Amino acid sequence: MRSTWRLAWLLATALVLVGCGGHRSSRPSYSSSSSSSSGGSSASGYSGGGFHDDTSQPQSSRYRSGSDSVPDGPPPDVSNLPEPVPQVEPHSLYGNKSPYTVLGRTYSVLPSARDYDERGIASFYGSKFHGYKTSNLEDYDMYKFTAASKVLPLPSYARVTNLQNGKSVIVRINDRGPFHENRVIDLSYAAAVKIGVWPKGTGLVEVQGIDPSAPVNQEAPPPPVVPPPSEHTPGIYLQVGAFSDPANAEHVAAQLRVANFAPVQVVDATIAGRLVHRVRVGPLADVDSADRVTSQIEQMGLPHPQVAVD
Repeated sequence: MRSTWRLAWLLATALVLVGCGGHRSSRPSYSSSSSSSSGGSSASGYSGGGFHDDTSQPQSSRYRSGSDSVPDGPPPDVSNLPEPVPQVEPHSLYGNKSPYTVLGRTYSVLPSARDYDERGIASFYGSKFHGYKTSNLEDYDMYKFTAASKVLPLPSYARVTNLQNGKSVIVRINDRGPFHENRVIDLSYAAAVKIGVWPKGTGLVEVQGIDPSAPVNQEAPPPPVVPPPSEHTPGIYLQVGAFSDPANAEHVAAQLRVANFAPVQVVDATIAGRLVHRVRVGPLADVDSADRVTSQIEQMGLPHPQVAVD
């Protein structure tokens, strides 16, 4: 039987990172002294799996499986699965510590999902984590439209649109991650199927935060207009830095060109009224190429590049 006072005392002092994983995403080693069973049921028929979720165990030994997967057979029919209806909810007691540090990187949780709009690479997570606790201590159900974010508060809502096919879904953010450096969101298996990120495993997406406190019919932003593939295919770029001094930008760009990264561009942009010079590598062929080039750039001693999808 769970020791309630011990759970509250320990988890009040640390960020709970117990649920988010993601297809090919890095996961932190975590332990706490809480242990809880995954009971309850859902519309998908999930009923806890009959196992004991001991969150005191490290990630390497906590789960039933050592690697993530999806169910055998054809994907589920998600066409009639209802999307979550955004509503005002209090922030969870757990999973909202800010700032927090995972794998040597520090993140700050936003106060709300309002005005959040980011493009990047989505991944998804499935069977390995099904029934285990998310970062806010809910049961992860891969057959619901949920997702993990590094910065959106728990819980919150967002619309995720696949920029390669125009499909979108509203998800409830109830988990932290993905902590693979080049990913912006980790979708549940059902959400990945809904917008076509499954079976490939990754996809180029736009994530738009939803503010349920906004006036009726204004809280959920419309999905972005995605041109037909014949007109425009979104590309993956790695931004290595943004400099106020153009000479510094050209210096970094020259290093990248000497290392045979091509094409390398210096793109001017105005941010908050200031002219900056962005150094970008790309477009890159695919997500695997972006991951490989990211590692190579870091090995040169340059800053970790940020993914940009245009």
